[in-house]
Amino acid sequence: MIEQHIEIETADGVMNTFVTHPEDGGPHPVVLFYMDAPGKREELHEMARRISSTGYYVVLPNLYYRRAKSFVVVRDDPASVAEMRDHMASLSNADVVSDTAAMLALVDVDPAADASRIGCVGYCMSGPFSLCVAAAYPDRVAAAASIYGVRLATDAPDSPHSQFDQVRGELYIACAEHDEHAPPEMIDRVEAALASSGAAGRVEWYPGAYHGFAFPQRAVYDRTSAERHWERLHSLFARCLAGTPTMAG
Repeated sequence: MIEQHIEIETADGVMNTFVTHPEDGGPHPVVLFYMDAPGKREELHEMARRISSTGYYVVLPNLYYRRAKSFVVVRDDPASVAEMRDHMASLSNADVVSDTAAMLALVDVDPAADASRIGCVGYCMSGPFSLCVAAAYPDRVAAAASIYGVRLATDAPDSPHSQFDQVRGELYIACAEHDEHAPPEMIDRVEAALASSGAAGRVEWYPGAYHGFAFPQRAVYDRTSAERHWERLHSLFARCLAGTPTMAG
């Protein structure tokens, strides 16, 4: 495997980014991996490696670069948790859509990446980012996944659920049964919007699972649900990113 820690020039500064992909067999389809609120950390690097080991060029940026070159929350430190919340509140869907333009510019020129085949995934805070990116770049993003994403249906004009009709790729939205950040009434709005939009995709509930179930270092880690989510992701990317691309590059 090839791993790099690189800096990407964006409209707002320099975004430090982890990139990993197989050494042989390229160019590889691209997966944009958007971090969750606790920060870009080794736990996420390991998840990026798991995706890349199956044949993908994975890009994992530090979305807090405008405020912090490096941040990883210390969960038992109230000041650190408060800092995380401040970082999270400072980040908008539009910011991440803009950052994605710089990520696309990277993969467009790297011979190891096949930029005609792109998917993305986000967890928690970044679930809505992944869906908004699919809507903002419909001719580039062939698949997008939100794993226990928050703020998927709000009254804001840029709410992800209001943009499903702009998506050309396939969407996958995983929801934990026990999730105060994504209650059933919100997911009902998401399901209704997806059904009426004409976009391909589905919402799937994970019975018994709690918000954060896919992260091995969380107390709520649920191996059965985590492995299901990996199965769904691999299936989504294999279905949408493998073979001859059908979308404009």
